[in-house]
Amino acid sequence: MTSQSSSAIKQPGVNYVGYAIWGLTAIAFLLAPKVFSSGAAITTMSMMGIMIIFSLSYNMLLGQTGMLSFGHAVYYGLGGFLTVHAMNTFAAAKLAIPLPLLPLAGGVTGLIFGIIFGAVSTRRAGTAFAMISLGLGELIASMSLILRGFFGGEEGVTANRTKLLRLFDISYGPQIQVYYLIAVWCFLCMVLMFAWTRTPLGRMCNAVRENPERAEFVGYSTQMVRFITFCAAGFFAGIAGGLAAINFELMNAINVSGAQSGVVLLMTFIGGVGHFAGPILGAVLVTLLQTFLSDLTGAWMLYFGLIFVSMVVFAPGGIAGLILMHEPLIRRGSIGHVLPAYGAILVPALLGLCGLSLLIEVAHHQLVKTATEGPAMKFFGVAFASNTAPPWIAALALIVFGLWLGRRLAPMVIRGWAAATATTGKGA
Repeated sequence: MTSQSSSAIKQPGVNYVGYAIWGLTAIAFLLAPKVFSSGAAITTMSMMGIMIIFSLSYNMLLGQTGMLSFGHAVYYGLGGFLTVHAMNTFAAAKLAIPLPLLPLAGGVTGLIFGIIFGAVSTRRAGTAFAMISLGLGELIASMSLILRGFFGGEEGVTANRTKLLRLFDISYGPQIQVYYLIAVWCFLCMVLMFAWTRTPLGRMCNAVRENPERAEFVGYSTQMVRFITFCAAGFFAGIAGGLAAINFELMNAINVSGAQSGVVLLMTFIGGVGHFAGPILGAVLVTLLQTFLSDLTGAWMLYFGLIFVSMVVFAPGGIAGLILMHEPLIRRGSIGHVLPAYGAILVPALLGLCGLSLLIEVAHHQLVKTATEGPAMKFFGVAFASNTAPPWIAALALIVFGLWLGRRLAPMVIRGWAAATATTGKGA
């Protein structure tokens, strides 16, 4: 009886934690507009949902299979353009096609072009693949300004989502209705892409990323694994593009440009390459910064670049990697050893960041805005002239003092981390 009971305990059971996480995610999608009910917040959350799908599709290439693509916006943009044209065609012909199904048009478009371009690009890996993807991306970007009948030139192509068939009298005119449409598609795509990682093919993608020679040795075609993954990533990127077309009712050349490919690369790296939650965190953070930081400063792209470089150099695992690094400490209850050190190191970090931000804003105002607005400017409510010495001296002083104090407090963080990991090791 005892042996039977122990064997039953050792049998793997239902993953209640996983189901709970997905349940909480669905509840978060459902209740988010109730908590953040302003028009700007709902619009921003709609963009987050689109970017989550887009960045997760990119992570299928880079994070899971090790394919660095510089042209992933091609499938996002083409999916969006086909969706816009489908919206106009269905509305003009008065076909009984409901709007919630149109993202599939973008997905199929991304899949078709993924098959066409993937058959060429996935024959090579590494740097060669990256250069091929860059070339294909620039090819489509240049064609977007030449084939004006399809891409609409610089103005793009517009549509009206309210003219399609209405189900349950939902017009999709109010942004809240569009948000819930995006949320449903986002949750569905998240589930499907997560399920992909748990399939034998998804596991083999990791093997191709880590050791393609060994994957070939055991009988798998690494080119075929890359090709299938490339097509699947194009499908989900096309769905994201279709949702973007529905959300903005406009698609233009920017959506297939290298800048759009750079944005999704930025999201994935900042969030954490290889971690499923990483692109989600990156998409949320970068969308927030794009929306609000651009209203605060004209040098917001420089801040993006600094964040990206900092993550690549100091935290290659991204935000998700930093969180998962502390997961054993939380589980063993030893996180308390590092929290005081983190609190102490936060002071020089904030001082240094404040000084760096002041330096950037003063330099940007002096180089860009002085000719039109004069040297007078404000930083955190403090008025001064950008062409005088005090703001430059203050910025450099804050940076130097922050670095000096950070170096002084760094041993405290090291000791706290050593104590926390030693406690974790004993607990294990």
